[in-house]
Amino acid sequence: MSDNATHPTNAPLYPIREVSRLTGVNPVTLRAWERRYSLIRPQRTPKGHRLYASDDIERIEHILQWLNRGVPVSQVRELLDQPHVAETPDPIAGDWPSQRYQLVAAVESLDLSRLDALFNQCMALYPVETCLSELFKPLVDELEERWDSHLGAALQRRTLEAFLRTRTGTRLYHANLVNPGPVLLIGRLPEDQGMLWSLLIALAASQARYRVHFFDAPLPFSELPLAVERFKAAALLLCSGQAERADMIRRQLPRLADQLDVPVGLCGPVARIRQHDLQDSQVAILGDDPPKAITKLASLISA
Repeated sequence: MSDNATHPTNAPLYPIREVSRLTGVNPVTLRAWERRYSLIRPQRTPKGHRLYASDDIERIEHILQWLNRGVPVSQVRELLDQPHVAETPDPIAGDWPSQRYQLVAAVESLDLSRLDALFNQCMALYPVETCLSELFKPLVDELEERWDSHLGAALQRRTLEAFLRTRTGTRLYHANLVNPGPVLLIGRLPEDQGMLWSLLIALAASQARYRVHFFDAPLPFSELPLAVERFKAAALLLCSGQAERADMIRRQLPRLADQLDVPVGLCGPVARIRQHDLQDSQVAILGDDPPKAITKLASLISA
C-alpha cells in the first residue's frame, strides 16, 4: 500500500478527478475505498486534497480486477496484501470467458511467462482459426477499449505486440518455406495504433496456406504497387484498428485499388467502420474476424 514514505519526491502525483478519469472509478467510491476499507492511501496536500501516485493507480486497477471476479470489496485488501498470490489455475478447455480473462490479466500485469503459457496452451489444444476467433481477436477488442484512456496503455500495447510479433514471425518464416499458396502482402494503414490487427490477419492467412509478406510499419501508398509487383503478390491486405482519415478512405484507397491488378482487401475494425464509404469501390471489405476475412479473400483470388 502506498504512503508518503514510499513515493519518490519527484514521482508524478494526480488529483482525484484525474484518477477517476484514468480508472473509471468515481471519486465517491475512491474515498470510500480509502476511509471504509483502507484499500488505498493517497498523499495529502497542506489543504487536505488527495494526491495519487502511479502505484496508487496500479493498485486501483488490481482492486477492479478482483471486484470483476466477484470478490466482495471487504475481502479485496487481504488479497492485495498477500506477499505471494497462488498461481491462477489453468482454464478448463473450451472455457473461453475464463481464458480471455486470464489473457487480459496477463497483458495488464505484463506477466510474459503467464502470457506465453496461455498462448502455447491455446495453440496446442485448438486449431489456429479457433484461437483467433475465440481468444486473440476478442482479447485485442477488449484491450483496445480499455486502452482508450488508461495509464500504461502504450506499455501494454507494445509488450503484447512484441510478444505476438515474435511468435507470429517465427510461424510465418517456417510456413512460407512449405506453404503452396499464393503470396499475400499484409500491411497497416497510416493511422493504425500498432500492428496487432495485421498480426492476427497474417496468422490467419498463413494457416490458410498462403505465403505471407508482413510489413511492420505502414508503406507509402505510392510504393504499394511496386511491392505487389516485386513480391508477385496475389492480393494486398491493409489493416487498421482506427477509422482512418476520410480522404484516404474515400479517395486514396479506391485509387490504389483501381491501379492494381490484384484484389485490395480492408481488414480490422476499419472495415466495419468504413464499409459504407467504400461500397461503390473496388476495395474488398473483408471484416474484422481474421479467419472469415481470409475465407472471403479466397473467393476474390480465385475469381
